[in-house]
Amino acid sequence: MEPVRTCLGCRARADTSALLRIVALDGEVVPDPSATLPGRGAWVHPTAGCVESAAKRRAFGRALRVTEALGTERLLNTIPNQKAD
Repeated sequence: MEPVRTCLGCRARADTSALLRIVALDGEVVPDPSATLPGRGAWVHPTAGCVESAAKRRAFGRALRVTEALGTERLLNTIPNQKAD
């Protein structure tokens, strides 16, 4: 049985294989596809819709427990530009 996590964008629960782990690095949200980067991680569906929804709700900062604003440009450049359902 695979671990289940909650997507920061749509708040749906899914297996970790369907989600992308992200971490805060140098004031920016960066993808961690191998789930090996140090630090606190969070999970999001690899779609532009979920990333934009999480950014709009300011969920990245809360989930990663950082106080400064986090940029999402690097994360958005690594995922397809399709909207989530």
